[in-house]
Amino acid sequence: MLPPPLPQPEPDAMISVAEARARILSAFAPLPAETVALPDALGRVLAEPVVARLTQPPFHAAAMDGWAVRSADIAAATAESPVALRRIGESSAGHAFGGSVGPGEAVRIFTGAPLPDGADAVVMQEDCSADDTTVRIGRAVAAGRFVRQAGFDFAQGQELLPKGRRLTARDIALAAGGNVPWLSVHRRPRIAILATGDEIALPGDPLGPSQIVSTNALGLCALVTAQGGLAHNLGVAKDTPDSVAAMAKGAVGCDLLVTTGGAAHGDYDLVRDVLADRGVALEVQTVAMRPGKALMFGRAGGVSLLGLPGNPVSTGVTAVLFLRPVLRLLQGLPPEDDRPPLRARLTTALKANDRREEYLRATLAAGPDGVLTVTPFARQDSAITSLYAQADCLIPRPPNADPEPAGAMVAVLPLTDGALSI
Repeated sequence: MLPPPLPQPEPDAMISVAEARARILSAFAPLPAETVALPDALGRVLAEPVVARLTQPPFHAAAMDGWAVRSADIAAATAESPVALRRIGESSAGHAFGGSVGPGEAVRIFTGAPLPDGADAVVMQEDCSADDTTVRIGRAVAAGRFVRQAGFDFAQGQELLPKGRRLTARDIALAAGGNVPWLSVHRRPRIAILATGDEIALPGDPLGPSQIVSTNALGLCALVTAQGGLAHNLGVAKDTPDSVAAMAKGAVGCDLLVTTGGAAHGDYDLVRDVLADRGVALEVQTVAMRPGKALMFGRAGGVSLLGLPGNPVSTGVTAVLFLRPVLRLLQGLPPEDDRPPLRARLTTALKANDRREEYLRATLAAGPDGVLTVTPFARQDSAITSLYAQADCLIPRPPNADPEPAGAMVAVLPLTDGALSI
């Protein structure tokens, strides 16, 4: 059940980024679990732990190519005075030696092969010489040398991966090693994306004299996919209430409708009015931030709506700050990445900030002393998509922040995380 709507803010009252995020996140909970085949689980988030179905390795195994021996038989072996043992067989991966090693005997063995009964150590082949019947051991080894004990990696019934973990390529390999072919993961969030505006045309379509190419919807779809969700692009609604309302119906069955454009108070910003006419309770209307002031959030029936501003960089930044946490929460992750906060040294000075929280687009690099450095772009206009594409982080600045000199250490918010980690 969704929580009841929060009290409506005044139309022109700005709230903080933290308050807006709290209101938005309070409307969501992790999605139910579904079972997927292991090859399809990369980037998914575990709804239940992965438990080993076998012990690995299931037997004592050789860690080196060499000879399986009884350590007591070669206790006096040296390069100058090797010990001669009778060669009785071979053990290779997938083909274990069926007999037992007795006093004065040895078995040729290869990495990963089962250690024969009676043997308790492996001597590297570099320390041995052999013919068809005899092997001469030129080094003494202790019991257990170059032997991986049964269960050396993990035991049957052991938890291999915890609930709430986003699966990497390494995790997939581990689950496979535990003989786990199916995994319980949270359902992927279904996110509908609706762009609005008569001025918007799709990439490749003919452009009218007053039109621009739509970037926001495709960028948002890519962000949703990168964060592990399923994006449904509903297209571009015209600047009429009927068009906006009709195309928004395509969000039925989705977990969230994200609109871009139409969230401000201009004569052609219709999304807000269309939603109000249809009983959507707006819990967020204006946020004290730059870029991205014109942001809204509300609920109607079973579908929540996140309205992002129309300027492309504003869309991108607000998606990082508000949509990304929602996508994480829906998949059973904490809304914020639990990595330690990242800090970097400014290469240029920052002027004082005003009453709105600011998010400067910037690039990271390693300084000559190895300390991470951050360089904000000189131009921060919310319509410059070429620079936003080059950015790999944001520099968050609190309201009324003091100037920062070059060389100061500041917090940075990376833009590089996603669902497909190796």
